[in-house]
Amino acid sequence: MAENQTKSRTDRFKKPTHKLRNMILAIIAVLAITAGGFAWYAINNAKSTIDKVYKSTGTKKARNVSSVVSSGKPLSILLFGTDTGELGRTYKGRTDSMMLLLINPKTEKTTMISIPRDAMVAIPGYEDTFPQKMNAAYAYGSTSTAIKTVEAYLNIPVDFYALVNMAGLEKMVTQVGGISVKSPLDFTYSQDTAHDYGPNLYRFHKGSTGYEHSDDNGVTWSATKHVMTGDAALAFSRMRYDDPEGDYGRQKRQRLVLEGLIKKSANVSSLLNNSFMTTLSKNVLTDLTFGDMTTIASKYIKAKNNIVSEHIQGVGTSYPDASGNAISYEVVTQKEKQRVTNLARKALGLKAATTGPAYGGEVPSTLQAVAASLRPADDESSSSTESSSNTSTESSSDQ
Repeated sequence: MAENQTKSRTDRFKKPTHKLRNMILAIIAVLAITAGGFAWYAINNAKSTIDKVYKSTGTKKARNVSSVVSSGKPLSILLFGTDTGELGRTYKGRTDSMMLLLINPKTEKTTMISIPRDAMVAIPGYEDTFPQKMNAAYAYGSTSTAIKTVEAYLNIPVDFYALVNMAGLEKMVTQVGGISVKSPLDFTYSQDTAHDYGPNLYRFHKGSTGYEHSDDNGVTWSATKHVMTGDAALAFSRMRYDDPEGDYGRQKRQRLVLEGLIKKSANVSSLLNNSFMTTLSKNVLTDLTFGDMTTIASKYIKAKNNIVSEHIQGVGTSYPDASGNAISYEVVTQKEKQRVTNLARKALGLKAATTGPAYGGEVPSTLQAVAASLRPADDESSSSTESSSNTSTESSSDQ
């Protein structure tokens, strides 16, 4: 491997901060504007903001998205985000959380599917850097590469994307008046320490919307509250180390917060103000146009009332980086990928099809033996490291 490639691999596998690269705000970029009727006085303000957050992928879509939206067909949005400051128009970096949002106006159902950030992939266009993590796709080639990777991995079309910076979470949750979420487990968490001790400590309870806050490392606690503030929602979404399900548990809590935000977006009159729009413009990038959003408002909004939560389950493994350090990955069996492909294509009203190659892109011939050795023992695919000619994100009959 070339010296510069080796260096990039070393840099790539430096230990991340493990802060939540949270994309739960992305749905706000879509639904906060589209969740109900527009007050005429707010239209110009909203359009101006959406024009600012719009950023094209610069590549051809897998299908005619204008036709999809105008005809009210099920659509897909890839939500992903980062833990940075305000988003620049040319921002690039890791997007360590990814979620597919599948909106079906006919069944009036929204399906959320979390994608493991550590899923092992061969990134289309950058296959010679295999093995990679799913969250590196954006860093290598921006939104278009991240989209192509997901499309190749699952054999589904991605119609739109929304990239969100978590810095605006607190203000946005505040704008919707807070959210109520039942915790799936008991845990205590401080964002200052990323553990169960320290200042700004929150305590959540299994099966309850109740939580308490402490400013003195748990010596004294506030009265129990049932509506999360923005800061509480951020803490609830971020905790990872003390969850017995690890990152999968964190994904579950992300989806719960997202569901809470979707439900609260039904009344957006209070959101269409300068303060909220300013926050939105600094923390969101998307290729949804103002016209797309207004159409979604009239044809898709009922789908928010029935939300299905899903995730892709991988098997933990490791592989050394250029310095010999063992790097953790999640390898997903073809059986599991096929399950998710079936679920996603059904949600999108598409014909059944074979899931994508095991690693998305085509693994170089020199690394195929290694790639095969990393497959789980019960993986059913014997040719899982190669590209498959019978996979395509769309067929003419699906248009």
